[in-house]
Amino acid sequence: MQSYPITAGQRYPAGATPGENGTNFCIFSRHATAVQLLLFEKPDSTAPFQIITLDPIINRDFFFWHVFVQGMTGKENVSYTWKVDGPDNGHLGHRFDPTVELLDPWAKAVTDVMWQRSYNRDKNVETATTSMRAMVLPENSYDWEGDKPLRQACEKDIIYELHVGGFTRHPSAAVAHPGTFNGIIEKIPYLQDLGVTAVELLPVMAFDEQDLPDNARDLELHNYWGYATHSFFSPHPGYCKDPLSGSHLDEFRDMVKALHQAGIGVILDVAFNHTAEGGEDGPTINFKGLMNRGFYHLEDHDPSLYKNYSGCGNTVNCNHPLVARFIVQALEYWVREFHVDGFRFDLASILSRGEDGAPMYHAPVVWNIEFSDILSHTRLIAEAWDAGGLYQVGGFPGFRWAEWNGRYRDLVRQYIKGDPGLVPELATRLTGSSDLYQSSGRLPINSVNFITCHDGFTLYDLVSYNEKHNDANGEGNRDGDNQNHSRNYGAEGVTDNPAIITRRLRQVKNCMAILMLSQGVPMILAGDEILRTQQGNNNCYCQDNALSWFNWELLEENQEMFCFTKGMISLRKRHPCLMQKQFLTGPQTDAGPMADITWHGAELENPRWEDSESRVLAFTLSHVEPEEEDLHIMLNMSQEDLTMELPTLSQGNWYQAVDTGQSITKDIIEPIQQQAVTAQTIQISSNTIIVCESR
Repeated sequence: MQSYPITAGQRYPAGATPGENGTNFCIFSRHATAVQLLLFEKPDSTAPFQIITLDPIINRDFFFWHVFVQGMTGKENVSYTWKVDGPDNGHLGHRFDPTVELLDPWAKAVTDVMWQRSYNRDKNVETATTSMRAMVLPENSYDWEGDKPLRQACEKDIIYELHVGGFTRHPSAAVAHPGTFNGIIEKIPYLQDLGVTAVELLPVMAFDEQDLPDNARDLELHNYWGYATHSFFSPHPGYCKDPLSGSHLDEFRDMVKALHQAGIGVILDVAFNHTAEGGEDGPTINFKGLMNRGFYHLEDHDPSLYKNYSGCGNTVNCNHPLVARFIVQALEYWVREFHVDGFRFDLASILSRGEDGAPMYHAPVVWNIEFSDILSHTRLIAEAWDAGGLYQVGGFPGFRWAEWNGRYRDLVRQYIKGDPGLVPELATRLTGSSDLYQSSGRLPINSVNFITCHDGFTLYDLVSYNEKHNDANGEGNRDGDNQNHSRNYGAEGVTDNPAIITRRLRQVKNCMAILMLSQGVPMILAGDEILRTQQGNNNCYCQDNALSWFNWELLEENQEMFCFTKGMISLRKRHPCLMQKQFLTGPQTDAGPMADITWHGAELENPRWEDSESRVLAFTLSHVEPEEEDLHIMLNMSQEDLTMELPTLSQGNWYQAVDTGQSITKDIIEPIQQQAVTAQTIQISSNTIIVCESR
């Protein structure tokens, strides 16, 4: 190709910005002394066709380096990298290397077709033999057909956490483009049938699939979950059906638009806490070679070393002024250009750490996200802890931020397993965790309730294994959480014992029932509704194979569990009393309104809060809409069958809607098929949940 003519360019905006007359390129590097822009004819070209050396007088303003390439409009499929030189003094935290090609941190589309991450065992460092590249794309001309973010009411959300690749990579998915954004589109009818209102996608920002510990690399595994981001503005090329054409943006938009047309919101799992560059032994991809000292937390005694609050080698210095702005800009970009409905922040407590690493309640980046006009209607969900020991569930900065409620997860697991003395806290968790959120002025919708997620056992493994079985990861079963609150009910893993199989199924149903009967926002792990198993592996971050993939054959095999989950979602949707935005208040006095909730045990109005051995709880929820029925919910996790009392109705009868101890034809009953309960008591089996509706 012939070289393009150039002019000075401008310092805003960062990244590559094409127009009808050419493309402006700009990057930030405060301490750089020399910068080059390399242009490649195609994403997989072995050598650049043009190298542009920037003049520090003409092509630099403050700390921004820029150049305008005339005639390049983005239609040429050109890709590019940067080379940056500067002071080579690791003791000050710099890592400039003019021999390394750098990826533009503001790239809108990237390719890893030439990328090769390798490990030098002699020097104990990772290097790259070639670079990742950014692609210059033409100005946006996508037809959204009137699509906008959905702006659904938070309290009505039912979130479904899924992995874009793993949802359709199994051969049984039978889609045209397995493991892609397009594959998700083909499975939208399934999501509609199940009844979820939003999908929470594991990381879809471009990440390094080769970012792994050396033991996993020796087994030829891959980074599957995607918590190794390097490009926060680009969809992951591995999820595109045609990434070398630069189709990233349109393919992702097609998926979002299709989900929105089905009434399903899109929440992105984002990892701003660390990057794919790792620690001092990791490769230089982009940030290290541009602004290592500003972008990462470095050790005070030796800035050549990285603080590791993430457990992944490095920690993003989120409250550095430029980094904070970078993060907010990235989030706003995904809302503005991709119409996403929200974000779940991995290890979000790192966002609240100041430049010295100490926690800050008024952390600038957290509050700038909360107050952003563009983000004002998006879901903000924090995983409110980090690997540095900071645990903020119930106390994450900000008011609009919801939290993954880890205390809900642990409590429900322990209660289902049969641990005694948990009934008082169970009541608090069922009603939105007021102990965590009410005193600070927050609401039940600040609690995202979950029992399982990508990180840990699946729901079926939770009732099938006493211990984790992570040997396939190549780390000697040392990785993954050891505290799972699980129980195998008589056999570790697969069994043909019908009694054990029946009990496991009942306990999985109990988990799903509690999740759907709790105030707050429920989140389901994809595959739990069809009893997906990872064979006891509770850390499948590197298992891009059938161990992690959604096996669609299980839909037919475990139709009973699918129908139960679908039925519980339907029950929740028809009962606004399960989706309240404000905390419940309990019995009213002075002949005021009836109680919104009344607590019971086996006997009415006797919940036995002080009984340290009790595993039984019941409660009555009053309707909140005129056409809605009251609900009476009974939970018996004891080992005994019980007779439990039913409240007396002023008119009508109780009708049994759910019994987790029954088979597929009886465990969830649609209103038209329900039978009246005429007695004042009801028999409930051990390890069973029963729900009745008044009519």
